[in-house]
Amino acid sequence: MNFNFLTPVSDAVLAHNELTAQQALGKKIKVHSRQNGIPDLENVKMAIIGVQENRNDVNYMGMPINFDSIRKTLYTLFPGNWHTTLADLGDIEPGETVEDTYFAIRTAITVLVEKKIIPIVLGGSQDLTYANYRAYDSLLPMVNVVSVDTNFDLGDANLPIKNNSYVGKVIVEEPYNLFNYTTIGYQTYFNSQEEIDLIEKLYFEAYRLGDISGDINKVEPLMRDAHIVSVDLKSVRASEVSDNQKYSPNGFSGKEICAISRYAGISNKVSSFGIYEYHGSKNDSASSMLIAQMIWYFIEGVNCRVKDDDFNNENHYQKYNVLVEDDELIFYKSLKTGRWWIEIPFLPNVNNKLKKHTLLPCMHSDYVHATQGEIPERWYKAYRKNSF
Repeated sequence: MNFNFLTPVSDAVLAHNELTAQQALGKKIKVHSRQNGIPDLENVKMAIIGVQENRNDVNYMGMPINFDSIRKTLYTLFPGNWHTTLADLGDIEPGETVEDTYFAIRTAITVLVEKKIIPIVLGGSQDLTYANYRAYDSLLPMVNVVSVDTNFDLGDANLPIKNNSYVGKVIVEEPYNLFNYTTIGYQTYFNSQEEIDLIEKLYFEAYRLGDISGDINKVEPLMRDAHIVSVDLKSVRASEVSDNQKYSPNGFSGKEICAISRYAGISNKVSSFGIYEYHGSKNDSASSMLIAQMIWYFIEGVNCRVKDDDFNNENHYQKYNVLVEDDELIFYKSLKTGRWWIEIPFLPNVNNKLKKHTLLPCMHSDYVHATQGEIPERWYKAYRKNSF
């Protein structure tokens, strides 16, 4: 496997790791080091990759990125009762151009996902999500992206890509393999009404910060069909992070962003997870600890994955039929986990992108609301999208 564009984890991190407890996570990770090179990836389930690229940040000031503080903190944490192996492959340094960096990201993620290894990407500006998405061009016919962000980042797709416009590029540039885009935690005052209207017109999903903070469990079904999860650290409120990372007094708490990371890990379909918009500083302990804990919770979630969507065996699920006005809604409940799905009907003579996604993840509350005559909004949007 040719990963010659990856630079090893720094000697400073490795020296610090020597001082950690024998039971610490750093002693159990396969690390890309200057001395030993790229580790053997046999049986590795997840791999950390840092991407030191932020030149497409609209506020780029020439400051380099360094992930040593995050790694030092992560390595000191103790693993849970985990059965998976983790590797740290080091960093992708900025290429001669940003496009060179994108190419390296695409290459690394494509290779890892093909080997059923989940990349955990540390960035760098969030436009790197575009390169992550393009890595799936040869992997999946249709891709679902979930972004945890204050903004939709649609921007003007006719202009060069930036971290506040990468989603626009994902939507309009070929090949067109984006099926669904979901934003979790957006804040209305950071988004123009035109962007909000466009998200609605495209039948994409958007959930305001207050909606999610009021019930963090809503995140689980949103993650269940995601392939790519991209977390913008600006979605975390300023009181939770170090000075250089502060963005807004409103945002997710540390507890909430870790719960979101765990839900991303639990999803059987999430095959890449990225944390972006990291701005390091000398006094960076709060941000480093939070990011390390987010990674920890994502790993914890992956270790809790359960295959529960086999609906060919009637012994594995219960089926519920609910009449709402003129529609018959069909729900499925897994007997393994208690998770719920709702069926999206096929439409005749339609180029149906949902033929492999006829069951939409939902919550028990959606079923309860259906019995009270309310059609779940997610079902309506998926049905409408299926109609075009």
